[in-house]
Amino acid sequence: MRLKKAARIILVGAPGVGKGTQAERLLQRFPQLSAISSGDLLRDNVKNRTPLGIRAETAMRSGALVPDDMILRLILHELKSRGWLFSSSAHPMTLSSAAASASATASSADDFVNTPSLSETYPPPQPSEDPSASFILDGFPRTAAQAASLASLVPINLCVSLKTPASIILSRISGRWVHAPSGRVYNTTFNRPKVDGRDDITGEPLAKRPDDDEDVWRERLRKFDETSSGLLEFYREKGVLWEVEGQSSDEISPLLIREFERRFVEE
Repeated sequence: MRLKKAARIILVGAPGVGKGTQAERLLQRFPQLSAISSGDLLRDNVKNRTPLGIRAETAMRSGALVPDDMILRLILHELKSRGWLFSSSAHPMTLSSAAASASATASSADDFVNTPSLSETYPPPQPSEDPSASFILDGFPRTAAQAASLASLVPINLCVSLKTPASIILSRISGRWVHAPSGRVYNTTFNRPKVDGRDDITGEPLAKRPDDDEDVWRERLRKFDETSSGLLEFYREKGVLWEVEGQSSDEISPLLIREFERRFVEE
């Protein structure tokens, strides 16, 4: 299926609701979609010693959180390097032209690091509407203030609010076991390992995630509730919020796919 325009999506939901599962299923069904994780961008930039990564690492070593502005710069730089974001006075960059302009990209990275305020110094950039510039953004924004900062530069055109009753999520995470080296996930209620406590492929022991403890989860839920209401209201006012509720990921996925097709797939 071909997309008729660029999809710029975020998934919002309580910890354990299945955001990763829904994102994976969308990516598998719609190959024009890409995943962009702010956490992965941060780690990659720090590892590769980019100007942005060096600045972010300095903040982390001091014990401070990486500022929202820095995360936003990482996202914008990634979109620009892919040719999905361009100056309002310029033509869209293509992937081939971006690859052929290494020196210009390096200069652009310096600009992203050194400019005091992205929104004030630059005219608002223009995101590409080409279907190939479609992505699911993970990890940012988490608050209404972050959403407003992002919207002035790269407007999200679908915010999906995933809802599953807390009792169902707690039951799900209490039975969840993981094989840490590979990331394979099992569940004693619907995806049991062949041998209890052992990974199907390697036979190595499975472990519990630290955040699958009920008290830890409830504290994460409390923090999510504190920030998500304003975030969802922001996207509701923008007219791009879509809410879906279900008892399981399998129940939610068909509804999400149908809504995605309605908004973005050519008839």
